[in-house]
Amino acid sequence: MSAPAATLEDAIQAALATVDDPEIRRPITDLGMVKGFTVSDGLVRVDLLLTVAGCPLRDKLTNDITAAVTKVPGITTVEIDFGVMTEEQRKALQTTLRGGGTEEPVIPFAQPGSRTRVYAVASGKGGVGKSSVTVNLAAALAKRGLSVGVVDADIYGHSVPRMLGVDSRPTRVEDMIMPPQAHGVKVISIGMFTSGNAAVVWRGPMLHRALQQFLADVYWGDLDVLLLDLPPGTGDVAISLAQLLPNAEILVVTTPQMAAAEVAERAGAIALQTHQRLVGVVENMSWLELPDGSRMEVFGAGGGETVAASLTKTVGARVPLLGQIPLDTRVREAGDAGTPIVLAEPESPAAKALDAIADQLAIRRESLVGKPLGLLVNTK
Repeated sequence: MSAPAATLEDAIQAALATVDDPEIRRPITDLGMVKGFTVSDGLVRVDLLLTVAGCPLRDKLTNDITAAVTKVPGITTVEIDFGVMTEEQRKALQTTLRGGGTEEPVIPFAQPGSRTRVYAVASGKGGVGKSSVTVNLAAALAKRGLSVGVVDADIYGHSVPRMLGVDSRPTRVEDMIMPPQAHGVKVISIGMFTSGNAAVVWRGPMLHRALQQFLADVYWGDLDVLLLDLPPGTGDVAISLAQLLPNAEILVVTTPQMAAAEVAERAGAIALQTHQRLVGVVENMSWLELPDGSRMEVFGAGGGETVAASLTKTVGARVPLLGQIPLDTRVREAGDAGTPIVLAEPESPAAKALDAIADQLAIRRESLVGKPLGLLVNTK
């Protein structure tokens, strides 16, 4: 149990320390955002420094600070005077967030001590519901209390922000980018940096640089799981991913149709060349459940099992079929509305299938660095 605050000022400082920045998710006192405060006759005036003048979550900061400080006995009113950090203060914040390390940004998920599981969601062709699977798995994992991030790496066909209901833009702090959040999931997408619905026309080097920035320049914090929604096929982004995140695990999405399954096998087989692990196969749009309880296999049957068996034989290690997701118009409707079906209709068959797949992915990698292994050495 913590000791009681010695003075009113100490109590106010302690209350401010309970308020997290909505984007960075760390106490505003630790981030150097509280320039100071004064108290007089039940009124507290807080001088708060924003990272940028047009902070999109200014109102939330006002509400959170007011709620926290008015809990202090004797405080009835809170006024907040907003200022903006100087360049030196933003650089100091950037150094704090990066742990005081090198100025050169690094990809934290590629470091040996990273405990983040990285799943690259791939498909052989478009139209199999890869993005829907990605956002629903992200929401399902976040629902379990995990810290989750999503990189919309489908640069040409970005759709993740709409499906997660993200309509705000990232905030920049010096060379760092604070990703917006929705449903407990941090999200970054090229669509947040383009005007309207403008098309992105880039060649390979630009795609590589964009992916690198999403991974290194975005402040993700301490993630349990990072999901990347890859573009269909085995092009530039898949190759760049292997270079930037060699520890990423590949999750292949297909439909039951044999033609789609054959293409999906090619997407999964790239793991042989990149030496990445295939975590499993997800079969989407497996069947349509009819009112009488029967199933209509609109796109055929067996595609997911075929892909899993073929990839198992190709890579020489078991590649499981993680689940089959039934065809349901509510998946599309929920995605268009910005609330994944695992949250909007958690009891629907599609949501339950996605939740079951998420259960198999909800494992955080533990580092053994600095931990006693409990080994006994026989010195005789």
